[in-house]
Amino acid sequence: MIGAALNAAVITAAEETEAVDGIRLLLPAAYDLFWSVVVLLIIAVPFYKYVLPKFRAVLDERTEKIEGGLAKADAAQAEAAAARAEQERQLAEARAEAGRIREEARAEGGQIVVESRAKAGDEAARIVETAHRQIEAERQQAATSLRADVGSLATQLASKIVGESLEDEARRSRVVDRFLDELESTTAPAGTTAGKGN
Repeated sequence: MIGAALNAAVITAAEETEAVDGIRLLLPAAYDLFWSVVVLLIIAVPFYKYVLPKFRAVLDERTEKIEGGLAKADAAQAEAAAARAEQERQLAEARAEAGRIREEARAEGGQIVVESRAKAGDEAARIVETAHRQIEAERQQAATSLRADVGSLATQLASKIVGESLEDEARRSRVVDRFLDELESTTAPAGTTAGKGN
């Protein structure tokens, strides 16, 4: 039934339509424009009053979030750059401190070497001085021992040559001292000449 009524309405509309030609073919009829404007107003007014403000609020909120995110990103990037600059400054300070410590260590090492050399030189001089003293003491001891042995031998020899006894201590001592003095005086020029030859 609805289908038959619809067919009848279409046939009636087709009979009532006039033949349209030219530009009027593209333009809608006035009643179509009127009802389109009415429907548009019915949809546009609530859309403009209720829906559009919510869209704007959502868009504004998203814009604020995006701008806040960008601001946070810029702040984080600035903090990262500041932290990097601080780390580079600390690294430069650490390198300078390490260089200063190395230079101080080198200077201290050089000073320790100089002090060690000075101590070693002092110790060597002390050891040489001690050795000279010991050699001199041993020479004195050997000279004393030699003098006693030579004196005894010289007394015996002189007793045999002279034919008299030289048992008297004072006499024997004078003879020994005179003999050693003569011996030293004869060996001294020979030693001096030998020393000059070297």
